[in-house]
Amino acid sequence: RAYSLVDSSQVSTFLISILLIVYGSFRSLNMDFENQDKEKDNSSAAGSFNGNSTNNSIQTIDSTQALFLPIGASVSLLVMFFFFDSVQVVFTICTAVLATIAFAFLLLPMCQYLTRPCSPQNKISFGCCGRFTAAELLSFSLSVMLVLIWVLTGHWLLMDALAMGLCVAMIAFVRLPSLKVSCLLLSGLLIYDVFWVFFSAYIFNSNVMVKVATQPADNPLDVLSRKLHLGPNVGRDVPRLSLPGKLVFPSSTGSHFSMLGIGDIVMPGLLLCFVLRYDNYKKQANSDSCSAPGPGNISGRMQKVSYFHCTLIGYFVGLLTATVASRIHRAAQPALLYLVPFTLLPLLTMAYLKGDLRRMWSEPFHSKSSSSRFLEV
Repeated sequence: RAYSLVDSSQVSTFLISILLIVYGSFRSLNMDFENQDKEKDNSSAAGSFNGNSTNNSIQTIDSTQALFLPIGASVSLLVMFFFFDSVQVVFTICTAVLATIAFAFLLLPMCQYLTRPCSPQNKISFGCCGRFTAAELLSFSLSVMLVLIWVLTGHWLLMDALAMGLCVAMIAFVRLPSLKVSCLLLSGLLIYDVFWVFFSAYIFNSNVMVKVATQPADNPLDVLSRKLHLGPNVGRDVPRLSLPGKLVFPSSTGSHFSMLGIGDIVMPGLLLCFVLRYDNYKKQANSDSCSAPGPGNISGRMQKVSYFHCTLIGYFVGLLTATVASRIHRAAQPALLYLVPFTLLPLLTMAYLKGDLRRMWSEPFHSKSSSSRFLEV
């Protein structure tokens, strides 16, 4: 959420959030290509450019999940609001484990580049734990080291690094199969965001969203030292931890922090990932069929504008609008109130004008025409 004026901290928030969305979207697209190549090598079947990849780690959201996700998020928010003191240690440990895996995923391409000249890409067996390449072991080791330093210091920059890993991993591993599911999910989350930011104070006498997002948790080392009675000087000097559910950046004067929840990055990021995959699918389909660029009433210049660029610009404008609104009202703003209209409405308008709305609305990657690329020898 944006709390401050448009200064260096806000510029950092804008740039980092856009870079995370772009990087996560392209990692997702690259995973699709890798899975398609494996299917072709194994000669399993004539595949299609399908968001429901054979990779079991990829989760595709259907209509039912999109409808109930805001309800589940609301229940989780209430649990954290009422029982935070009771579950904070468990929640901190679970968050640290997930952040470790996500940040290792973020570091993996860099580690693959570093280890390629000096080690083969053969996997090393660790018994029941599985088989891993040298790059995977290196990225995981660096991630564990960063999490341990974060636990010991509680530094905001390390927390941001872990939050970035969570954003990229969620954008890469979660898919929206159609524009219909995208609209259901984002519309429901918009209502969720508006209610818990604007109206929760009238019911619970406190802004539930802001309190949960900003409340620090006890350090597990401090709790462990008290449980084991290790003495007053053991583990008591570690700081409380602000959990990596947000990005924070200090202003140039250090007087305040700019904050943006990772949900405000991931959820629009899933939409951008969907349109990037659709842009690539449409480009391949047009190339294979040598079809005309589009309806005759649409200019060639508009046909050249991709859905990804249009939606990404809308995300930036929506984020800027949320910041201006927070400045005017001097209060926390539900960022999705601005991000959802500024991303969905231009996308729907452009899809209608290009004649793609019907195809994008219902499972576009399952169309029969998409399989022609993989039927060629």
